[in-house]
Amino acid sequence: MNAFVNRMLRAAKLEPALYEEVEADKGAMGQAIGVVVLSSLAAGIGAISIHGGAGILIGTITALIGWFVWAFLTYIIGTKLLPEPQTEADYGQLLRTIGFSSSPGLIRVVGIVPGLTGIISLVAGVWMLVAMVIAVRQALDYESTWRAVGVCVIGWVIQILIIMLVYAAVGGGPQPA
Repeated sequence: MNAFVNRMLRAAKLEPALYEEVEADKGAMGQAIGVVVLSSLAAGIGAISIHGGAGILIGTITALIGWFVWAFLTYIIGTKLLPEPQTEADYGQLLRTIGFSSSPGLIRVVGIVPGLTGIISLVAGVWMLVAMVIAVRQALDYESTWRAVGVCVIGWVIQILIIMLVYAAVGGGPQPA
């Protein structure tokens, strides 16, 4: 089995050692981007029955932008606002670990089966959130899992607010009749 697939499987199994490994491996950035793209494509394919073929392109682009934004927010929150005394990380370390935390998202491809999109999206979302908490805990050298949970939740809420603002600014939402 090649190293990339092995890393994705280990990330999906929630192995903390994998997140330490990719945190330290500066050469893993391409793999991390690959995981995010594959996970996004899986989500797009899984949502074809709802959004059609355009969902693949929109989902991939949105996921990549979201990954960068959430990683940046996590970096600021985790290293500047809520660090532990031993916290030491750079943006690249977070991009790599958070990228691999998208590995469980590959199951979203199963959402293409009519009637399964919602449940598969929910399972994948929870699984990816748990993986992200582990990734953040490892990348930021936290002893407290709860601190990692807090950083992820705060970053997620801010990211959602930003997305809502951008969506509203470009004319999203209900249109008057």
